[in-house]
Amino acid sequence: MENFTFLSPTKIIFGRGVEDQVGEETKVYSKKVLLHYGGGTIKRIGLYDRVVKSLRDAGVEFIELGGVQPNPRLSLVKQGIELCRKHNIDFILAVGGGSVIDSAKAIAVGVPYEGDVWDFYSGKAVPEKALPVGVVLTIPAAGSEASKSSVITNEDGWYKRGLNVEIIRPKFAIMNPEITFTLPPYQTACGAADIMAHVMERYFTHQKDVDFTDRLCEATLKTIIKNVPIALEEPENYEARAEIMWASTIAHNDLLSTGRIGDWASHAIEHELSGIYDVPHGAGLAVVFPAWMKYVYKEDVDRFVQFATRVWDVEMDFANPERTALEGIHRLTQFFKKIGLPVTLEELGIPDDRLEEMADKCTNNGTKQIGNFRKLGREDVLNILKMARK
Repeated sequence: MENFTFLSPTKIIFGRGVEDQVGEETKVYSKKVLLHYGGGTIKRIGLYDRVVKSLRDAGVEFIELGGVQPNPRLSLVKQGIELCRKHNIDFILAVGGGSVIDSAKAIAVGVPYEGDVWDFYSGKAVPEKALPVGVVLTIPAAGSEASKSSVITNEDGWYKRGLNVEIIRPKFAIMNPEITFTLPPYQTACGAADIMAHVMERYFTHQKDVDFTDRLCEATLKTIIKNVPIALEEPENYEARAEIMWASTIAHNDLLSTGRIGDWASHAIEHELSGIYDVPHGAGLAVVFPAWMKYVYKEDVDRFVQFATRVWDVEMDFANPERTALEGIHRLTQFFKKIGLPVTLEELGIPDDRLEEMADKCTNNGTKQIGNFRKLGREDVLNILKMARK
């Protein structure tokens, strides 16, 4: 087990009706905030009105910035930065899913910075200051409500890049599973793939003696496998929605990372898909992850056997462990199909004409490698994309 420092300071406020507490939680930090959200969904389901009432009852003034898109855009982040500076705003309240939260985090680091906020995402600079961020979560998927991560898409070249620093972890996350009752089935399924991918990126490691976190990873995966089909069949099943929402947070608040080194190649490859083609991140991961698995499993067949037997209840073939490993990958793929997700680039609607461009972008024109389970260069990434075609 590797040495580690674990820090997860986000206050989680979980359960029915907890969004009514947002005003009291927010005023601890500020009396003037940026209310950041996406499209019209929060207004259609009445969440916007409840949040606004809670803020006003607590005496919190707010300026609004809506319009966050999936795969959040740098241009809107820059609008938010200017808005905060103009109105002397010192707190960002994100009401939405991972895209809204990631956008809020980008605004938070951009406001006190004199340069271009993209410097942080391109690796040219590391933020030293950030405005505090609070969250009212609407979609369990990205885990951004308690993570140190933010991913933004730059329309100039359609580069999708991430920032990982402790200072952007939200101060609080308000999480009511009832808010997710109206999520469309496809969005629920995409969220499930995102959650599972966050766990699997950590699970596939060469680190030995990490059985405790192995078991935590496996339990989180099995929770999603059990409850997502229930939520799709019974959209207002509170218990299933609650299990999914809490698993989403645990999958990405770094508890499952403790003592181990994760991979993250699949995320890097998928960022090129959604950066160029604007596909849902979870759907892209459902295509990339099985292809990555088939490409790298021989690096450590035993770990893939463990994944197959513990997560998918595959019966061990002692005469042919490799067959057991491949059956685990097959069952993951079948699960994605079962919940309505694409598992090939063709199903995702992505043509073959830009695979080389994606491989170039992912590896900085072949000058860097990605991943830790197996180091992948440009040709490896291209091969995985080709494997994912059909």
